[in-house]
Amino acid sequence: MAVKGNILQSVLKRTTKIGTKNELKSPIQLQRRALKRLLRRAKDTEFGKKYRFHKILSSDDAVVTYQRFVPIFDYDSMYESWWKKTIAGTEDVSWPGIVNKFALSSGTSGSPSKQIPVSRSLLRKIRRASLKQIQYLNNFDFPKEFYDTYILGVGGSTSLTKIDKRKEGDLSGIINANLPGFMNVIYKPEKEITDLRDWDIKIERMVEEAPNWNIGIIAGIPSWIQILLEKIIEKYSLNSIHDIWPNFNVLVHGGVAFGPYRENFEKLLGKKIEYMETYLASEGFMAISSGNGTPLKLLLNNGIFFEFIPFNDDNFNQDGELVSYPEIITIDKVNEEEHYAIVLSTCSGSWRYILGDTIQFVNKENAEIIITGRTKHYLTICGEHLSVDNMNRALELTCQEMNIKVPEFCVTAFAYENLFAHKWFVGSNDSFDKGIFKQTLDKHLCNLNDDYATERTSALKEIFIEHVPVNQFYGFLDFIGKKGAQIKFPRVIKGELLSKWEKFLNLPDD
Repeated sequence: MAVKGNILQSVLKRTTKIGTKNELKSPIQLQRRALKRLLRRAKDTEFGKKYRFHKILSSDDAVVTYQRFVPIFDYDSMYESWWKKTIAGTEDVSWPGIVNKFALSSGTSGSPSKQIPVSRSLLRKIRRASLKQIQYLNNFDFPKEFYDTYILGVGGSTSLTKIDKRKEGDLSGIINANLPGFMNVIYKPEKEITDLRDWDIKIERMVEEAPNWNIGIIAGIPSWIQILLEKIIEKYSLNSIHDIWPNFNVLVHGGVAFGPYRENFEKLLGKKIEYMETYLASEGFMAISSGNGTPLKLLLNNGIFFEFIPFNDDNFNQDGELVSYPEIITIDKVNEEEHYAIVLSTCSGSWRYILGDTIQFVNKENAEIIITGRTKHYLTICGEHLSVDNMNRALELTCQEMNIKVPEFCVTAFAYENLFAHKWFVGSNDSFDKGIFKQTLDKHLCNLNDDYATERTSALKEIFIEHVPVNQFYGFLDFIGKKGAQIKFPRVIKGELLSKWEKFLNLPDD
């Protein structure tokens, strides 16, 4: 135990040096240097040759020239033109060498999951960012017992699927399977458990081992962590998780907005803890927070070059799709009132890649942000990442099976019995059995979206169906003054609009 404590202390001392020499550089200076490093590394790849990286590097302004030479890519265009060859094992496609690890992200309409390349360079940058966040523990006055604890990671399986010469799996599983040696000493659970692919079995094993672990930090997606803590408290008849882990002081969370979870979490605690947010996607580690409610800070010198597209009607249509010739700016041109879609160029072969997330700067001098949503309508209250593409396709298949028509629909999400639920407002003039509709729709959504299927076994507890006459959808648009040929009913409905919709549905008939 003393050895373990010494290792955590040594990690903290080591991380105090990470990035300190760059603290005085401006965000755009860091970003210009980051771009040039990426271009130099990839100039001899197929992508680098096609888009003349050598010429960009020799130009007077590499950023401007890069933006002029290289188009914007989304997943489908990047996959079809470049990553498909990377996945097949071709080397030097959009990043040097052979990339043989791929993170499975939430699905598109054409496949159950995206396959995002994870290079060795990207894994190094993810480890670097993780260590930098550990550095922030120095900001807190934790008792000495805290430094003699384990870090508990609640994530995907480290047993990756091998296909030919490549390996695929959840990004958290890939990361945990490639931890530096010293981290294995202070990391839980052990490989025997992290290798498990069945989430229910994995949770039960972690519950069994809980009394043997002295946990100080828990990291993961909030929905997974909440379920684990609830099961531990129930099994051992505890008042709070601190009855079994008294030194638990830090929760590192990411993947979904934490706000809906906070109240439920605090019911599980016996004392106040610190919350530290991360912004980690399959494409890269983008931002970290230092705790104490501080916003996320973009990592500007960690293998990613950021660009930003103002998220407005000039640049995106009503379906969240990018228009031709959008306005694209660098970090020195942002303001704190605008919402932006993020565009990434990374050390794993993503180039001017539109991620799909939207953010807002809360302090542009310090590159501090909050995540505000998605460019397209997504439902992700607990990590299900359900896209409108998924909804449309699942609904189409359901209608085919049940021989009904559903021309309009919308979906909302909400907290339900300490977990979460979806409610579908199904616009149809046909009669149908709501129970069969629910089962059929749920089946197709699980087949189309891996993340949704996983959450349906855990945090996404229930699906509700409300049958609504089609004319009610159009009547509502008229009710709110939005009726017209070009106006579409929102597929994901929430907030004030949801309140108005529910009030409208409950109005008495004339």
